[in-house]
Amino acid sequence: MYKIFMLIAIPGVIIGWIAYWLWMRKIIEEEKKQPQKKESQRLTKTKGEISDWAQQMANFKKPEIKRPPNQNEQNKQE
Repeated sequence: MYKIFMLIAIPGVIIGWIAYWLWMRKIIEEEKKQPQKKESQRLTKTKGEISDWAQQMANFKKPEIKRPPNQNEQNKQE
């Protein structure tokens, strides 16, 4: 049973990889033929907004945590 499965599976996988390689080669050739597109205004605006957001995050300062005084320190002060 295992031999039969392997006799079917191995050629199937090989055929699949060959078909995938041919398909990807075809897509790459089609992309090379297409003229380069300019960035749209929307994409440019989005990139600018992301850049601004990243700059704001880089400049962000963590707020200081104000902790209440310890009970022992309060008793010493009194």
